[in-house]
Amino acid sequence: MRTGSRIEFRNITSDVRRIVGESGVRSGIATVYTPHTTTAIFVNEDESGLRGDLMKVLEKLIPVEGGYQHDLVDDNAFAHLRSIIVNPSITIPIRDGRLMLGTWQSIFLAEFDGPRTRTVYVQVLGSR
Repeated sequence: MRTGSRIEFRNITSDVRRIVGESGVRSGIATVYTPHTTTAIFVNEDESGLRGDLMKVLEKLIPVEGGYQHDLVDDNAFAHLRSIIVNPSITIPIRDGRLMLGTWQSIFLAEFDGPRTRTVYVQVLGSR
C-alpha cells in the first residue's frame, strides 16, 4: 500500500478482516506485521482527536528534530525510534471466524517516514 503523508495512522482493519475471512480459519490467531523499520502496527480507537493526541505525544517523546546521531546518515532517526516504541506487530485472537477486537478497537499501520510504499503481512493460524 502507498502511504500519503510523512506521518500517518492508516486504519487497516477491513483489510485484515477480509484476509481472515478468506482464510476460512474459525478459531485461531491473526498476526499483523510490517517489515519496515520506520512503520509500526497498533490497535486503538479510530477517532480523529485520539489520532491527533497520539501525534502530539509522540512528538513530545521523540521530536522530529532531536539532534539524533542517525540523522547524520539518514534524516529519519525519529521515525526509527517511534517505530521501536510502538512495535512492528500485533496478534489478535480469532473466534467463530472473526477477529476478537473490542467494540471500539481498530488496527492501524503507523507511518513515520512517508509517503512510501509499505507492506503489511497478515498470517492467520488456526482450525477451520
